[in-house]
Amino acid sequence: MGIYGLLLGILCVWRITHLFNAEDGPGGWLIKWRQAMGNGWWGYLLDCFYCLSLLIALPFAVWLGETLKEQVLLWPALSGGAILIERLTAGSPAPYIEDRRNHE
Repeated sequence: MGIYGLLLGILCVWRITHLFNAEDGPGGWLIKWRQAMGNGWWGYLLDCFYCLSLLIALPFAVWLGETLKEQVLLWPALSGGAILIERLTAGSPAPYIEDRRNHE
């Protein structure tokens, strides 16, 4: 896998994560889907870009990596690349702070 594959993977992980985390979707179906997930684990996962990017990055890492070592290293790298893109495009460079009080 070259730099092209890595960049393509990062962009795909960012796009899919952003879609599920922040977009309405046609007819607002993604909003309805996120609301249907409620306040449990799945709902929290969809509300957290950082967490969701880890889940989305996993199949891309397995697909793009040629060896187990490369797949394991690609997993957080793809997620991290997607997070960097999100932070650059979100308009607010605020650091990530997890508030566990709302999710216990």
